[in-house]
This record gives sequence, structure tokens and C-alpha cells, in this order.
Amino acid sequence: MPIEVGQPVADFAATATGDTAVTLSALRGKNVIVYFYPKASTPGCTTEGGDFRDRKPAFDAANTVILGVSRDSLRAQENFKAKQDFNFDLISDQDESVCTLFDVIKLKKMYGKEHLGIERSTFLIDKDGKLANEWRGVKVTGHVDEVLAAAEALNAAH
Repeated sequence: MPIEVGQPVADFAATATGDTAVTLSALRGKNVIVYFYPKASTPGCTTEGGDFRDRKPAFDAANTVILGVSRDSLRAQENFKAKQDFNFDLISDQDESVCTLFDVIKLKKMYGKEHLGIERSTFLIDKDGKLANEWRGVKVTGHVDEVLAAAEALNAAH
């Protein structure tokens, strides 16, 4: 059953870059952005990550943590983060547990073939662990500005 806006998000544990164990419960008191992207080091994912990187000081000012998630290996995530100089952690979700929690694995078509993959999606979780906003089927251009505006509004409301 997909998470709904206004509902608490179940705690999850995942391994992130820097061999960091990430749990949602440990981030209580901060807003959390969990954004899902199909594949590390591909053009759209690089652009989206760069947009989050470039806006990180504004997200920090809005008391908001950024986490990127894909099914790539931890090594691929480490390389992606280092190469793009990302200033936030990337989660390796090879068992798809976090993807499943947020219901982002979808049937996709590429070159006429169907496969299961991550639908580019972003979720904003408030400091109490409730889902505040969701964006599914994201188009990269202008997306991070929209997420930042929502995070700032959420921070101002609390």
C-alpha cells in the first residue's frame, strides 16, 4: 500500500555512501527529502543530483536533509557522489526495500522493451516523520526549485 500525504512514513534502514547507516527515525526533527533516480551517472540523474547539490545550502537553511536513492551498488553510488561532488548521501537500495516502501518501481518502456525500473520521484517528509509532499514521474528541469519551495514552506509552518 503506497504511503499517502499526511501519513507517517515507516522507518527504514539503508546503507549510504561513506558506509553510513541511514534510518528515517534518526533524522526526526529535520525535514527529509528522499529522491529516487533510475541510474547513477546517467544524464538526467546527474543533472538532478547537481541541482540538489547546488541548492543544498538553501535546503540546510530550511532544516532539510537530502537523500538520493537508486538500485545501484554502493560502489557505483560512491563513484557517482565523488565524481559529481555531491554534498549529500546516496543510498544503495539493491534489495529495493526503500523503493518498495515508496512504491517507485514501475513497468517502464525503453527501446520498445518493458522492464521494471525506478520512476523518478521525490518525497518530502516533515520533521515528525509524516509525508508532506510527493512528486512522481518527475521531469528534472525546475524540479529542485519546486521541492525547495515546499521545504521552505514546511519549515516556516513549523
